[in-house]
Amino acid sequence: MEYENKLVLAPMVRVGTLPFRLLAADYDADITYAEEIIDHKIIKCERIVNDYIRSTDFVEKGTDNVVFRTCNEEKGRVVFQMGTSDAVRALKAAQLVCKDVAAVDINMGCPKSFSVSGGMGAALLTKPDLIHDILTTLRRNIDTPVTCKIRLLKSSQDTVELARRIEKTGVSALAVHGRQVADRPRDPAKWNEIADVVSALTIPVIANGDVFEYDDIQCIKVATGASSVMVARGALWNASIFSPNVKAHWEDVKKEYVRKSILWDNDVKSTKHTLKEMIMHYSCLEFPGGKAIIKSQNLVDLAKVYGDEEYYESVRANRIALDRHA
Repeated sequence: MEYENKLVLAPMVRVGTLPFRLLAADYDADITYAEEIIDHKIIKCERIVNDYIRSTDFVEKGTDNVVFRTCNEEKGRVVFQMGTSDAVRALKAAQLVCKDVAAVDINMGCPKSFSVSGGMGAALLTKPDLIHDILTTLRRNIDTPVTCKIRLLKSSQDTVELARRIEKTGVSALAVHGRQVADRPRDPAKWNEIADVVSALTIPVIANGDVFEYDDIQCIKVATGASSVMVARGALWNASIFSPNVKAHWEDVKKEYVRKSILWDNDVKSTKHTLKEMIMHYSCLEFPGGKAIIKSQNLVDLAKVYGDEEYYESVRANRIALDRHA
């Protein structure tokens, strides 16, 4: 996979499932990261080809719990992001999914306690030897491209030094979130410190932080020198941010997301979470539309909220017909 001059959907927990990744791709995202999945969780899964909806599912053994779902349509652009703190475990997880994805990424930037307390995410930033061990182990043992995503360290010099060590492992690209671990989303991203990393490396650097409108993409490119840009909240609020054409209305984007969730049988909790995030940015959950989302128990209920009962039934009927001919 190429990493130069790309628009990238950032990994977002409970958001970056298959329907949202395909939605972003429809609006011209070149690379789409899946939500972070912990190595312990994926290695408990078995790979199942789901003929019913034409997907490839990684299902927790002994359950119906789909931990990761993908499809052929996104094989050339989906990135599996992993949370890990152990090279052997990371390799075992990567080997399970690597044939079905375009790349494997190691999360080294998540500041959440569940990740850091397990030695994963941002906890890795202070363990350069472990970083080296994980990345070199993956590089030597799988053919799929390997990348990682980091945050800024306490000084730009420290960040550059770590980035150089990461580059020496042979990774294909490095994503840099322009905030430190202690920074909050409201704190401005430090594009100048991403620029220091870009100028120090020869591999592609993906700049991430404070891209909320299409015009911000060019701004961060100019400010950092990075040719590729990763978008998180800006894409969550309106996935059409990647499109150079006129920005779609968020209500239209929201409805298309619901349809994709129906088509790909997305987990209703994940779908509701994403919809609520969209609504809270533009409106209020206390309005009738928001309350209807909260009350919805399944995808049928969500279809009714958006007047898509007919679409839901057509998808269901098509699946039944395919199942009969199988």
